[in-house]
Amino acid sequence: MAVDVLQASIECFGLQVFLFCFHILARYRRQMLHDEFPQFADFPNLGRTLRLGLATRGNTSLECEDVLFAVERGVNYLNWCGHPDGMQEAIRQLGPRRKNLFIAIQFSARTATAARQELAAVLTALSTDYIDVATYYYVEHQQEWDEITAPGGAAEVLESARDAGTVRAIGLTSHQRKLAAACAETGRLNMLMVRYNAAHRGAEQDIFPTTTSLQLPVVVFTCLRWGALMQNTADDPEGFVAPPAAEWYRFALCHPAVTVALMAPDGREELDQNLQLLEDWRGFTPDQYAQLKEHGARVRQHGGQFP
Repeated sequence: MAVDVLQASIECFGLQVFLFCFHILARYRRQMLHDEFPQFADFPNLGRTLRLGLATRGNTSLECEDVLFAVERGVNYLNWCGHPDGMQEAIRQLGPRRKNLFIAIQFSARTATAARQELAAVLTALSTDYIDVATYYYVEHQQEWDEITAPGGAAEVLESARDAGTVRAIGLTSHQRKLAAACAETGRLNMLMVRYNAAHRGAEQDIFPTTTSLQLPVVVFTCLRWGALMQNTADDPEGFVAPPAAEWYRFALCHPAVTVALMAPDGREELDQNLQLLEDWRGFTPDQYAQLKEHGARVRQHGGQFP
């Protein structure tokens, strides 16, 4: 009888120890999710990059002072759309600050002749003698990549410019994930720029394993899914309120394969909302992350068809 009581006491004590350790590990895991959310990344060929970047598009409006305000807040990765706008003006005004920023452009040329003309025009337009990142813009078909990399293709010019230091890194922008991954595996690229958000997570299977293996930076865009992630759906749980923009950039940046997530605000008000992330830089708990993934799945279901 005494032996049975002793054995039961030991088993009970063992269970208590197990539960205590489980509780500590759970707290540690939650804390790790917070701690493993770096604000900066080492971008090969460039340097230390704030992981929240800024982009302009043809259908958005940022004034020069808006872009410079973001720079003052620490944003140092700027992706220019190629159209005259506030970002172009801001870059032209950087002066000595230029060396502390990384300027990315979307490169449309497919042939060497067109590439020489485009590169010269961009350097003049931005009043700079070098570009940090030039990405082949929206390569959506294999034949485009074949043309770029064939003799007489744009790669001849950009790769020569990279050797000379006029272009520091070469990338590719595409919505075709498997094509982008295959291009990365050729060894001719220094980074990829792809779409990634909570409703559009295909890169987790099709791109991130490849870029992680190659130690290739990834810059992501459309992190808000054109604003749909900030809207409720008919299938949301009772009381659920769709999070604001900063939380969706946080979501994208929680994936360790993401080097930089690009904001593309339309005006100062949206920029201010996005930059709130810098004031509250942290990761999610597993439960919070799961809730955002679930909302992303609902947005994908209700948001129409897209690849």
